[in-house]
Amino acid sequence: MHSTHRIFQRQPLLLLLSALLVTGFFATTLSSYYVSKRAILDAIIAQELPLTSSNIYSEIQKDLVQPVLISSTMAHDTFLRDWVLAGEKDGEAMAHYLREIKDRHGAFSSFFVSERSARYYTGDGILKQVSPKEPRDAWYYRVRTMQEPYEINVDPDLANQDALTIFVNYRVFDFDGHFLGATGIGLTVDAVRRLISDYQQRFQRTIYFVDAEGKAVLFGNQSGRQETDLRATEGLRDLVDRILREKSGSYQFQANGSEYLLNVNYIPELKWYLFVEKGVDGALADIRQTLYINLAVCLGITVLVLFLTHIALRRYQLRIEKMAVTDKLTGLLNRQAFGILIDKVFADYRRDPRPISILMIDVDNFKTINDRHGHVVGDHVLKQVAARFREGLRASDIAVRWGGEEFLFVLKGCDLDHAQRIAEHLRAGIEQTLFKAGKQTIPVTISIGISQYDGVESCEATLNRADTGLYAAKNGGRNRVCAAPQS
Repeated sequence: MHSTHRIFQRQPLLLLLSALLVTGFFATTLSSYYVSKRAILDAIIAQELPLTSSNIYSEIQKDLVQPVLISSTMAHDTFLRDWVLAGEKDGEAMAHYLREIKDRHGAFSSFFVSERSARYYTGDGILKQVSPKEPRDAWYYRVRTMQEPYEINVDPDLANQDALTIFVNYRVFDFDGHFLGATGIGLTVDAVRRLISDYQQRFQRTIYFVDAEGKAVLFGNQSGRQETDLRATEGLRDLVDRILREKSGSYQFQANGSEYLLNVNYIPELKWYLFVEKGVDGALADIRQTLYINLAVCLGITVLVLFLTHIALRRYQLRIEKMAVTDKLTGLLNRQAFGILIDKVFADYRRDPRPISILMIDVDNFKTINDRHGHVVGDHVLKQVAARFREGLRASDIAVRWGGEEFLFVLKGCDLDHAQRIAEHLRAGIEQTLFKAGKQTIPVTISIGISQYDGVESCEATLNRADTGLYAAKNGGRNRVCAAPQS
């Protein structure tokens, strides 16, 4: 019961210490993680994404904006306008011109549609006559009336087996500003998608183009996106109108349980928005791994600290308990320890009634030793007496410094006759020992009173009878053993 009580006294302190350590470690680690996370995200938003978008924009200008410049050059080419104004007499000359444009710039197709003749010219000659009644010619009549000098449109290319093509449709005017028709070149969608996929692989970003209506019109082959209205896309639906209004900027959104950073730039030559996305998970992988490592280290440190604290507390408590029940001078038990142990001795007797004897011991004429040699010598004598007692007792016996120069022994499993033999052995041993105080030899004797527990009386009664025996020994001349009769 005594050891169990000690354990439960330590538990609240260990629990409090563990709670403080875990809370402190976790709070410090998590706060560091979130500060690092915020710093990384801010750096990506403020520097990395805009810089990447600028690099991609430069690539686009080289690879995608070039068709706009080529179409502009065609629309302002003197040959083309002079040829139309001369009556479109040599169709092969126009076909040769368009073939040369196509081959020189690596375009998928090149074309010219005449307003005067409604002929659709390609590098292979006249393809057809455009008509306002033909749905597939609607693009031309739209270009014809628009205010902008050109448009970019995605349509099937009739001249190339309806391959999905990005056309740059540029309006052509004569030298007096009269509309002559539309010219330009086309790039296949697949070719542009491969181009975007190459950007994505090089820059490790998701890249796609969005038109003025908020629809993703071009994306890489492996982007995972579909040609869809971004207003129906998770995470972006609440940002689309703002993005189209602001035309450029950095944004954050969540989709499918992941967080994304987005940088947008408007490309006026294409009339499209360039979207560059970066997933946060990849950017935070390193610090997330560091977080897990730190948490594991913190947990290990916490367990180690608690283990060491448990050992320290246990040792400290044992020392405190030992100090609380041990006489500091002699190393024997004190009266507080006797009060705890004697209850156990009597409880054991009730389970197994084996004889118990009490020895009450007093050092004879101890006051004279103190007065003659001083208290320091007196204390030294008591320590030596206690050491001799320990040598003459069994492991099961209880030795207590009762107070001053008095000692009390509890002999378990020992009847009165056996106790008298032990007491006489102790008395003779002390008498025969030469106790030293510096160069002086001090004779020391003891008187002993004995009682045996009768199985009925109280502990106090047994002690009183031993004390009576001690008084009888002292009154009988000291240095002797007297047994008190049972009541």
